Amino acid sequence: MKIIIIDYGMGNIHSLNSALIESGCTNVKLSSDYKLIQTADKIILPGVGNFSKAMDLIKIRNLEESLYDFVVVKQKPILGICLGMQILGLSSTEDGKRDGLRFINGVVERFNSNGVKIPHVGYNQVQTNPQTVLLKSLPELSDFYFTHSYKMLSDEDINQSICHYSEDFIACYEKDNIAGTQFHPELSQKNGLTLLKNFIEKF
Repeated sequence: MKIIIIDYGMGNIHSLNSALIESGCTNVKLSSDYKLIQTADKIILPGVGNFSKAMDLIKIRNLEESLYDFVVVKQKPILGICLGMQILGLSSTEDGKRDGLRFINGVVERFNSNGVKIPHVGYNQVQTNPQTVLLKSLPELSDFYFTHSYKMLSDEDINQSICHYSEDFIACYEKDNIAGTQFHPELSQKNGLTLLKNFIEKF
């Protein structure tokens, strides 16, 4: 099993690399090279920071075509993490409306503060969807580590698992060969390692 972490300059790649190895994947590489990406069995798109900047970097590195060929044409598995999960959606309102990769029918909007601190940082409970492969064998309520100011919403059934922070938002989704987590599994201790192991072995 070869997993490639997409390295475009905005991911927590070293912690993720270590967590994947701890979860049982010994063949992990970091790359933005088209040819190498196409040789992977599965890929992970991490991300921390600004949506528009991330999309700019993806375009600069000509990653749109690489990701489209891998995910849409070849229909191989991808896992988006945090900002990476958001980028897989239709658009974001961060810095004005900006299109994402449009692999998932979901839009990204800023949290309504409603008396809570923004960004949402720290552990929070996720209501796990029993239909999801990534959360298989985890409790119905499982803690994961979040750090974000924007959340994803969708009017389509994408096997969402929900978290609540002043309002409900999508914490995790799976649609065919595409999966995403708003939280950081690589920073979520045992639950995060279980999720990564499920991605490696079962997704």
